[in-house]
Amino acid sequence: MFDTRTAPYAALLLRLALGVLFLAHAGLKIFVFTPAGTAQFFGSLGLPPALAYVTIAWEIIGALALILGVWPRLAALALIPVLAGAIATVHGSAGFFFTNPNGGWEFLALWIAGLLALALIGDGALALRPTPSRAAAN
Repeated sequence: MFDTRTAPYAALLLRLALGVLFLAHAGLKIFVFTPAGTAQFFGSLGLPPALAYVTIAWEIIGALALILGVWPRLAALALIPVLAGAIATVHGSAGFFFTNPNGGWEFLALWIAGLLALALIGDGALALRPTPSRAAAN
């Protein structure tokens, strides 16, 4: 059973929670590790250090798109590669549980599931610029 009265608010809540989490995650890279420190860490993983700055910007732009409701379904999908990259380069080898040394990938998997759920359920209430749909174009 799908409750059409409350589903838009559930999507809004999910959108806001995911957006705030991404802002916090980007803030960690900016205010705690610093952008230069994050770039150095990316380099230590064998990644281009400049990718750290792209990642920080991607997280902030994606977070704001989710929070404000600017093409949120696409924003949700666009943020998944950031998390998949974190699993592939850092957290995957640490095992499943996030409490493992170096943090496992369980939290990131849940985060990806939330982003996929948002992409599937819809933009939610109060979206400033809803995601264009194929149905609207026809």
